[in-house]
Order: sequence, then C-alpha cells, then structure tokens
Amino acid sequence: MRVLVVEDDDRVAAALRAALSRHEMEVERVARGAEVLPNLPGTDVVLLDLGLPDVDGLEVCRRIREAGDVPVIVVSARGSVDERILGLHHGADDYLVKPYDVGELVARIHAVRRRRGTAGPPAASDPVTELGAGVVLDRARHTLTVDGADVALARKEFAVLALLADADGAVCTRDRLVAEVWGRRWPGADRTLDVHVATLRTKLGRPGMVATVRGVGYRLARAV
Repeated sequence: MRVLVVEDDDRVAAALRAALSRHEMEVERVARGAEVLPNLPGTDVVLLDLGLPDVDGLEVCRRIREAGDVPVIVVSARGSVDERILGLHHGADDYLVKPYDVGELVARIHAVRRRRGTAGPPAASDPVTELGAGVVLDRARHTLTVDGADVALARKEFAVLALLADADGAVCTRDRLVAEVWGRRWPGADRTLDVHVATLRTKLGRPGMVATVRGVGYRLARAV
C-alpha cells in the first residue's frame, strides 16, 4: 500500500514514516500543498495535515477530491467540531485529531480503502480458498472445513485466518492483524491475538499451518 503523507514538520513526518513502514506500507512524504497533485498517481491513501506553509490544507483536500477518488484522511491538531465538519465537507473521507494512536490510524487507513473499494487486488470469483492438507476456507458461507468436516470458528478467529490466507504466505504483522480484526489497540491486544491463534491451531488440527514469525507476527504455511 502506498501512503502519501502531507506534513511540513520533519520530526512528525519521520515518526509517521517509521510507524507506517512497520505496517508494510510504502510512504511518500511531501511538505507543501503544491507538491501533492504531482505525487498523487499511484497513491492508495493520503494523510493530510492542514497546517501547510503554502496552501491551506482544506484547499488541498478539495483539489485532491477534484482530481480523483483517492481516499483522504485529515490528520490535524485542529480538533473542533466545526473544523472536522469543514474537513469532511471539503472531501476528506475521515478526520483524526492529533495526538492519535498509531493502531487507530492504521485501522482507519484500511477502513477508508475498504469503503472506496480499494482494499487490495480484486477478489477472485471463487470465494473458496484451499489451504492444503484438506483445509478449505469458504468466505461466502463463512465456514472452515477440515478433511470434509465443518469446523466452527468465532467471527474474529475467521477474520484472522482470512487475513492470513489473503496474504498468501507473506507475514501479517501483529499490529496489522489487531488493527484490521479488532479496529483498535489496547494493552492486552497481543495476548488476545495469541489466544485466537492458539485456538485456530487447535481447531485446524495442524499446529504448523499458522507459523509464528518471532517479533513480527504470523504467516500461513500452506500444507501439502
């Protein structure tokens, strides 16, 4: 995912780049409003600060919306209700007031992409994914079958497994899994994720299918 960060503060931009990079996002940063439109092609989401040195951020937001459908999240210290309403009226898809939690920001990035229909590559016409070794995930029916038998999964267990399956063997970071499945981060989030993964492994009957990548997250090791 390519995120265009529009932020004139070097320290804030550097911290944001580091945080989003840990969530497997490619970050491009510009510091001036005039630089936004030339850098818009190929962008999946724009994070827009309003306090820019050359053009007011609301005007930049309006120009982005006129140029196309790229999702825009305003990330600003301007936090009054009137300012948030103005941001939305100028074309922003979401509005987050500084300071904010990075986990919440990541969840909002994924949410605006889903609403815009750009959450990833087009879904296959067949919602059934064969994970190997007799394990089949059916998104349409919201079911998991192992060796032909239905296995009951809780909603969040299913969501975790579906994200891992969609990654097709790539690592899903802990922060991404927590952000997309629970929509927020809290002190016990990692433990909650671990419990769900442990339960998944038990229900799959194939403990090695969901592999731990130490210090990063989890990946699906498709069995054969």
